Amino acid sequence: MYTTAVDTSGTVYFTDSAAVPHLPDAQLTRCLVPNPWETGVLDGSTTACDPGTDPDARVPGIFGPANHPALTRTDYVANSNNGPYLTNADAPIAGLPIVYNAAQQLATRPQLGLRMIADRRAGADGLGAPGFTLATLQATMFGNRVQSAELDRDDAVALCRAHPAITASDGTRVDVRAACDVLAAWDTRADAAGRGTVLWQAYQRALAGTRSRAWQTVPYDPARPLTTPRGIAADNADAQRAFADAVLRLATTGVPVDAAIGDVQRWAGIPLHGCTGEIGCFNVLTAGPDSGAGGGTYPAAGAGAPHGSSFLMATELTRQGPRTRTLLTYGQSADPSSPHFTDQTRRYAAKQWVTERFTEAEIGSAPGLTVTTLRR
Repeated sequence: MYTTAVDTSGTVYFTDSAAVPHLPDAQLTRCLVPNPWETGVLDGSTTACDPGTDPDARVPGIFGPANHPALTRTDYVANSNNGPYLTNADAPIAGLPIVYNAAQQLATRPQLGLRMIADRRAGADGLGAPGFTLATLQATMFGNRVQSAELDRDDAVALCRAHPAITASDGTRVDVRAACDVLAAWDTRADAAGRGTVLWQAYQRALAGTRSRAWQTVPYDPARPLTTPRGIAADNADAQRAFADAVLRLATTGVPVDAAIGDVQRWAGIPLHGCTGEIGCFNVLTAGPDSGAGGGTYPAAGAGAPHGSSFLMATELTRQGPRTRTLLTYGQSADPSSPHFTDQTRRYAAKQWVTERFTEAEIGSAPGLTVTTLRR
């Protein structure tokens, strides 16, 4: 269980305080049993594989607080569903047991999260002077950046420019020139009106299904954990075939290669920005054909109920108290006949947040406020 906290001085703190089995690396490696589910199954036939116990553990069999991953900083701590190792890109938590998900290589979304922080602190993201404010925090969240596209889109365009006709996996010869033009013109953002996100998601899924990653030109480098691995080799047959497969898949499902993500990704008919975390979209959201009445048309992974950004909160702590903006992306009611079924979904689509109110004065000034007095 990850916990983050901040105090009045601006010091921030991170810890993983979960009950984690006491399995040092050597014991974990020795005791793991291979299985078709690729899950962590231990050899239960010998007590040599029983978890140990730290002296300060609250219960037997787990690591104690002294061995929990922890970091105290005066700049930031962050986590985007990744292990604790890179809670701060400038201060890796070294020496963690593997059982703490201490793998050093980040997935694309956590990579982007740390890059977004670095860019904001440097004022290099186009949002003004360096440093976070409530407004820039909100804008960063809804900037809809896509890690894989920022790293690899230009390589993909080079590939399709060099190979305007490619044979797909089923033997179909595919003209990819129109698709290539779409990617070249795309701003690499997953905004609802942006044309390129749909095609890029299809291409990334096709690449993920290739037999190997020989198409990748830059391997993972621990010295560059936020921008590697990356690169697409234009002369690689798998990378070429995957592009043709992506274009053909869209054609066979009736989706234009220049479809905007908001045209095909909807909840109750409302166009939605965001995209899948697998391709490195920080604002994760997917919605398929069955996503509420009048849903989308794109056969996204997990089509049906929407997935991703749900409850969002941005808070600035000030001397006058917290300033907070929130969104409940899927709406406040599960009843399609309720006006609250899509009220905040529409706000999400328009990138409009809800202002939270803490003081009596703030509550009293809320638009549309009604007061009901109950008497016995």
